[in-house]
Amino acid sequence: MIPGADVTDPGPRTPSSRVRADIAHNARVWNHWLGGSDSYPVDRAVGDRVTGMYPSIGEVARADRAFLGRAVRHLAGDAGIGQFLDIGTGLPTADNTHEVAQHTAPDARVVYVDNDPIVLEHARSLLTSSPEGATEYVEADARDPELILRAAGRTLDLGRPVAVMMLGILNFVLDTAEARGIVTKLMDALPSGSHLVLTHPTTELGGEGNEAAMRFWNENATPPITARSRTEFASFLDGLDVLEPGIVSCSRWRAGSHGLNPEVAQFGAVGRKP
Repeated sequence: MIPGADVTDPGPRTPSSRVRADIAHNARVWNHWLGGSDSYPVDRAVGDRVTGMYPSIGEVARADRAFLGRAVRHLAGDAGIGQFLDIGTGLPTADNTHEVAQHTAPDARVVYVDNDPIVLEHARSLLTSSPEGATEYVEADARDPELILRAAGRTLDLGRPVAVMMLGILNFVLDTAEARGIVTKLMDALPSGSHLVLTHPTTELGGEGNEAAMRFWNENATPPITARSRTEFASFLDGLDVLEPGIVSCSRWRAGSHGLNPEVAQFGAVGRKP
């Protein structure tokens, strides 16, 4: 399914005191690029300006979402993973992690993590679980892996394999060493058989216009973003067995009959902890 707005959702709520409606925020702009309605005028204005500078950004957003579906189906099915820790969830749309996982394995347990209060408001009403499984939400920053693990441990059995989902989130941690440290702390706490699922923007896969668009973003929206090289992206997977087909454009990761999808400027990969 092509991701878009959840048709049952009436759109953005009235901003709470914690929600900044005067500055564009990634979760809402991303939802706008996916065709959703959970955004404010400033988000749409910035998102449209970025699209004008980098017209393929909508394709990147849709390819990233489709990659999520393929990765979760593989992990919940072929790999037998029954637990998912989705960090940097963003606003719920269609084919969320728990929906994909529980369609394959109804007893799958999923914990979502985000630090945007508007995401929290939506998650509480929209991220519901199958009767056999569990779906919970943790309000935390990706930069605090210890807090994330403590909170996730109330729902997940961290002594059994977990799939850690970090799609388009490490690009908001501008220091590469800090980003690697976050990944290391998360994966070190999990047992053999756990997986790491990553996507990350790059300028090495036809990302013309991306640099200018990122500069505009960093001047007009939050949080700031950075692209990374293949070598930098690969460093997040150090010590893991990278599943075939390795590090590729996320649009081409195990795309099956759609394997010739146009490349998008977003790396995707899945690694398994030996």
